[in-house]
Amino acid sequence: MNVTQRKIRVLVTDDSALMRKLISEMLKADAEIEVVATAMDGLLALKKIEQFQPDIVTLDLIMPNMDGLTALQHIISRFGLPVIIVSSLSKPGAEITIKALALGAIDFVTKPQNFFPEQIVNVASELISKIKSIVNHRPHIRGIGLLNIEEEEKAIEKVIEKTNWANLSKTIPKGESSIEETKLICIGISTGGPEALSFMLPKLPAKLAATLLIVQHMPEGFTLQLAQRLDKYCEMQVKEAANGDILLSGRILIAPGGRHMYVKKRPLAATVVVTEGPTVSGHCPSVDVLFSSAAAEYGSNAIGLIMTGMGEDGVAGLGQIKQARGLTLAQDEASSVVFGMPRVALARGYVNEMLSLEQIPNYLIEKVGLL
Repeated sequence: MNVTQRKIRVLVTDDSALMRKLISEMLKADAEIEVVATAMDGLLALKKIEQFQPDIVTLDLIMPNMDGLTALQHIISRFGLPVIIVSSLSKPGAEITIKALALGAIDFVTKPQNFFPEQIVNVASELISKIKSIVNHRPHIRGIGLLNIEEEEKAIEKVIEKTNWANLSKTIPKGESSIEETKLICIGISTGGPEALSFMLPKLPAKLAATLLIVQHMPEGFTLQLAQRLDKYCEMQVKEAANGDILLSGRILIAPGGRHMYVKKRPLAATVVVTEGPTVSGHCPSVDVLFSSAAAEYGSNAIGLIMTGMGEDGVAGLGQIKQARGLTLAQDEASSVVFGMPRVALARGYVNEMLSLEQIPNYLIEKVGLL
């Protein structure tokens, strides 16, 4: 690093003194990062933001005095700073993390489950990488995402009535194949994904003549919470994919964390295959695995959409969809939290159309039509 270059200023917020020290030590190990302050709760974090003017905040969610979700809303609305959630791997931890991401947090890392050196090194590497990418790419902070917390509770009571997907006889007449009845839209997304999906997916109608398959980079457990949250607000059915799920129009399947998802045409229906396997392009689930299968199975009838995120997972697969004469789309820089995956795809000439987050829903509706 150039010695004259300004370091990335980080505020670490956690109610545990041990975690504050551990996270601070993780970050101090990198010469490009400076921990300017720590805070034990949301109220203190807001005061220290004014005092130390950090570039980014790491935020625990379960804290006294002012919890993380409340602090997050203040940080975004008052200061417009990017926030990385540092979360536990528990079910409650996953649920509240998904809420935070939908409310505008940029990304998250999971706390070490133990203090084995190897795990601490892995968490430190992930956190440092995300901090650098987010700050250096100057993410677009959208403000509060789909719903605020009070609206969310009301929305739960007004869950949109879903199609009875168990009644497949209406969707797949006996002796006929669903393959000709539905089109395929595959989406690859990473950093900034939950907020982008919370904005985009509720705008798609239940009668959309397509199945959506989504790979969102997340650990096991978090994708289930994401799917359940999105299902509350979307007209289309949203679920975490299970092996053998049929591709039905009006259905959204999200790859489960820690498992790859790909599509396979069968005699009576097209289904997803969900399987364990080694990382591909550095990830499991991998966007490249999904996109590659879409190109092979659907060819010119596949639509590939690569959205906000770090790295280049999905880029090679998008190229395969384009080579198979499918439609290839990418989210534009202005609306991306991190213009990483779309930028690489664009640079390699794999993108047919660049679209803003606001343009994507109507564009997809126009391309695939309604039932």
